Amino acid sequence: MDPDEIETSNPDKIYYPDAGLTKGDVVQHYRTVAAAMVAHLRGRPLTVRRFPNGIAGKNWYQKEASPGLPSWIRVEAIPQRTTGDVRHVLCDDAATLVYLANQGALEYHIWSSTVADLEHPDMVLIDIDPPDGVTVAELRDIARLVRQVYEAAGLTAYLQATGGRGFHVVAPLEPSQTYDEVRELAKTAAEVLARLDPDRLTTAVRKNQRGDRVYLDVQRNGYTSTFVAPYSLRARPSAGVATPLGWHELGKAEPAGWTPKRMKDRLARKEDPWARMAEDAASPAKAMELLKRL
Repeated sequence: MDPDEIETSNPDKIYYPDAGLTKGDVVQHYRTVAAAMVAHLRGRPLTVRRFPNGIAGKNWYQKEASPGLPSWIRVEAIPQRTTGDVRHVLCDDAATLVYLANQGALEYHIWSSTVADLEHPDMVLIDIDPPDGVTVAELRDIARLVRQVYEAAGLTAYLQATGGRGFHVVAPLEPSQTYDEVRELAKTAAEVLARLDPDRLTTAVRKNQRGDRVYLDVQRNGYTSTFVAPYSLRARPSAGVATPLGWHELGKAEPAGWTPKRMKDRLARKEDPWARMAEDAASPAKAMELLKRL
């Protein structure tokens, strides 16, 4: 299907009142980023967050594919742990991305494994999740520390501004271990980090145990868990975009610093920093061995 053949319905409907963005602007954003974004979506079970009337209206997370989708959109039945299969959309091409955007999908969240090997993630992620009052300078320092621990474990760290409050630090893996094992890898790395900087970092899941420390969230590494896809808009007033970054950009980076307009300019002059991530895939078993020595 040619994405240019998909007409945007109600293009003037306001989706982001504070940012002055319409539904037409949102769909155009996904047309603009499709070449870079689809590479990160392809083959991965997708969850979308839909806002058919903009961010001020009713919204929901949708895993199950809507009935009546066009036949050219790929849908796969994905086994769950405690329930029956869920029929997930797989966004394998630009046309699917644009179609979903026209259906009110603002946010796109993906698994860290593909349907080709569902049980074995090919990446590990730490989500740097700050409470109110934490400065961007502190978040940048924490991201650098996460990178150092990853590298000490033989992992190559990749950075993403989430479009929200914090940063993701992701490392590509050989898909050779289960979700439970990869989540344990992430948990061990987070515990090392919290031990290195206990006054500033915590792995406490309960908010009332964190105080004013930054939470290192590893829960997104579980089976059926998701994280926000590169180049996805976020449902926040500023219309921030989840943005892969080079580490040399961190010194000036803001978690929600990229908007659709800035992203259009960025992709016109810069290659996707995550484009070759798979080439750096490391052994999760070896990484765990090295982490245990830290």
